[in-house]
Amino acid sequence: EMSGFHKLLFDISEALVTDELEALKFLSLEHVPMRKLEAIQEPQAFFEVLQEKDLIEVGNLSFLKELLYCICRIDLLEAQLGSSKEEMESELQIPGRAKVSAYRQLLYGIAEDLKPEDVRKVKFFLQKQIPKNKLQDNASMLKVLLEMERNGIIKEDNLTMLRDILKEFRADLKKKIDTYEGKRKGNDSEKNLPYPLPVSVHPEGQGLEGKTQHMLVVSYKMKNNPLGYCLILNNCVFKNPPEIREGTVKDGEAVKRVFNWLQFETVEHMDLEAEQMYAKVKEYSKKDHSNMDCFVCFILSHGKKDKIIGVDGELVNIKDLLSFFSGSNCPSLAGKPKLFFIQACQGSEGHPFVTIKEDFSDHLERDATPLASIPDQADILVGMATVEGYECYRCPSSGSIYIQCLCDKMELLCPKRKDLISILTEVNKEVAGKVLKGWTQMPKITSTLRKQLIFETPQCQSTEK
Repeated sequence: EMSGFHKLLFDISEALVTDELEALKFLSLEHVPMRKLEAIQEPQAFFEVLQEKDLIEVGNLSFLKELLYCICRIDLLEAQLGSSKEEMESELQIPGRAKVSAYRQLLYGIAEDLKPEDVRKVKFFLQKQIPKNKLQDNASMLKVLLEMERNGIIKEDNLTMLRDILKEFRADLKKKIDTYEGKRKGNDSEKNLPYPLPVSVHPEGQGLEGKTQHMLVVSYKMKNNPLGYCLILNNCVFKNPPEIREGTVKDGEAVKRVFNWLQFETVEHMDLEAEQMYAKVKEYSKKDHSNMDCFVCFILSHGKKDKIIGVDGELVNIKDLLSFFSGSNCPSLAGKPKLFFIQACQGSEGHPFVTIKEDFSDHLERDATPLASIPDQADILVGMATVEGYECYRCPSSGSIYIQCLCDKMELLCPKRKDLISILTEVNKEVAGKVLKGWTQMPKITSTLRKQLIFETPQCQSTEK
């Protein structure tokens, strides 16, 4: 009995070509994990995995029949499995019978229907969203769709981006997506499911090389627990010249409170010399971040333009710290957001301001301003406490205005699912609105993030410890 079953699978596997195997793997994604499928190079190995997962067994080959029907190998369906196209069509009409989802069938149908020059156009439109090496000339449309899924650009309930791309040159396929979405909405309203919330639209409405209006912005995946490391380098006691940065301990506490709440693994290191700062940041870039979705680093110190001062008075170049996290130096964070927040400024000018209010009196001390132009690498954001050449201030009793405001706004706006750039924009407004010793302070955001960054907040749990 078994040998007959195995011979049958062997004969079918011998009849399948590489592209068909790719298609079968793609159509099984709802049932077999992607990493398992990626390892499979031979049809026989694929059938073994299906057996492991109890998707096919002696006496029950309905899933295999469905797969062969989907990839139009009707010859194998008839000769090997004694079924036919008509039988499968009526079989799959029965609700709950089809194992390949309507979503997979739709995507596979689209991939089959695209001509090589269409696939080239799709790749062109995606070059900002997907790493270049995944869009090489030989990458099949199914591979491109897999990358789109991996990057969160398409999901079962959100095909907007794919539809917007296709409507440029394949209106017939755009209609297919419309039909699918219409059916989906119909099914959903019958079940009274809350329909997925719309993703927010890109403010400028510019998207595909300026052609498509209202492209939907994709978000970074933020699902792991812990989400990532949050490294805090906090310099309080300086040796050269001797000085204590009052209030910085309060800043460290605020950052730890908020980022622990956001499910980061938070680590604070106090009073590092310049060399130790380099070494600590490098150490974190060498860790394995494959199970992390993000990396955050806070640096609280004195500084000069583009540089941070260690407690020994030596300088650390911000660009060098960022370069530890380039794709080549830290591959496990490639494509994931890397956030650096720096409270360290110095300048001399201050932002002149007309009315001088003394509500902060003289208890504000100044840090120094660095401003890093980000090296040419994607997915990095640098938040600076102040713009180059200007001072930023700390209140010895309550911490720095920028870090305290940043932490408050995160606590307030993350539960409302506001994205990071919107939150930092709010911080800018608030900090700039405060009048300190007659000067205003203006934080700065420099970013090469390619997607929205929304922190998932733990439900029903406040940050009050």
